[in-house]
Amino acid sequence: MTTELLAPLDLAFWHLESTAHPLHLGALAHFGPVPAPPGAEPADVLELLARRAAAVPRLRMRVRDVLIPVGGAAWSADPDFDVRRHVREITLPGADFPAETARLAAELMERPVERGLPPWEMYLLSGAPDGSFAVLVKLHHALADGMRAVAIGAGIFDEIAAGRRPPRRSRPLPPHSPSSGLPGPGRLLGIARDRLGDLGRAVEVGASVVRASRLDGRPTAALAAHSSGTRRIATATLSLDRVHRVRRATGGTANDVLLAVVAGALRRWFDGRGLPLPGADPRALVPVSRRRPGAPPGPGNSLSGYLLDLPVTEPDPAARLAAVRRAMDRNKEAGPFRGAGAVALLADRLPPLAHRFGAPFASGAARLLFDLLVTQVPLPRSALSLGGAPLRALFPMAPLARGQSLAVAMSPYDGRVHIGLVADGAAVPDLDALADALTAELDLLDPPERGEEPGA
Repeated sequence: MTTELLAPLDLAFWHLESTAHPLHLGALAHFGPVPAPPGAEPADVLELLARRAAAVPRLRMRVRDVLIPVGGAAWSADPDFDVRRHVREITLPGADFPAETARLAAELMERPVERGLPPWEMYLLSGAPDGSFAVLVKLHHALADGMRAVAIGAGIFDEIAAGRRPPRRSRPLPPHSPSSGLPGPGRLLGIARDRLGDLGRAVEVGASVVRASRLDGRPTAALAAHSSGTRRIATATLSLDRVHRVRRATGGTANDVLLAVVAGALRRWFDGRGLPLPGADPRALVPVSRRRPGAPPGPGNSLSGYLLDLPVTEPDPAARLAAVRRAMDRNKEAGPFRGAGAVALLADRLPPLAHRFGAPFASGAARLLFDLLVTQVPLPRSALSLGGAPLRALFPMAPLARGQSLAVAMSPYDGRVHIGLVADGAAVPDLDALADALTAELDLLDPPERGEEPGA
């Protein structure tokens, strides 16, 4: 793979990171025991992980500064790449393996990835008495957005690795007639028109950002944090069939239902803490991919977003869902390229030097726009495995912006929605209570039928 400049949004993520605010995505995958014939040696999962990760070209790339453009950076192959620097095994006490896995994953998510190396890590977490295990994956946000991270991380699974083909040799370009290299008048007019359109859209988004900003700087108090640099992780699992049952009964989308569940869980969590409800509904940033459906993931980040006031102050669950659906319909009608949630698009309009020197100022701006991140990360629909061990659950984990204490990420897989909660460890010591509240809120929208487990 040749040298490739970081796209503006990737560069922004690279410079926004600090020790207390690492900007890597994560995923905690739980696998069942490896089915092996009697007397056979179990698969060496660590060796398998290392071999498959090393075969993903993107994971051999590191970031280095470049002279031109000034302030820019580029991806280039690490000449000293050693996959053993990135893939490690940690054995945990087996008595309470799930709890120990979440605790250790939180500690590992606190640590920024090493910036002089390709910015990713994988940890094999073993020690369960039944032979099951977990894998924690960390990818810097400059390397990938959610969809791209799935495409990169999927290379470790048996089903994707088996179908991987060696790269094709590039064909020579066809001969062409000499030219001056300058675009003709028609092309110049098109370039000028595109630039004016981009500028107009940037001005429109910028104006929306200013209008939506809470210039008093006072986010929802319980969700604001002076970062402690620590992390807590909790997980929840909901029945995808039940989510769709609510969707069919009420209209809208499955994501509308899940956003309403998050809103209700926050309300329940406030009440459980003995806190008064906020004076204004907390605002969520809901990331939206700018990639076309069915298109290859492509390199780097391609993101926009919607802003959504989660109706925490509404006491009725059905009314909360209706409010979410109306708000998301308005967002979709405006589209992902307009409105304050599209603030990521402004990164494309800034020169590299602005990202380098403006990062300290921009890093605190998120709290003026939103209180928490709520994102959905799609996974392949087919069953996945690693070394023959079936994937039982995959909990995505999003980074925390400066001044915020909670991020919620969701992934549907195998008939369930797996929810990963990441929080500042000092600001949200009771994160498990919020995870339990998610299950209770789905039960309010769709009371479990006889024989159904609550939430699941």
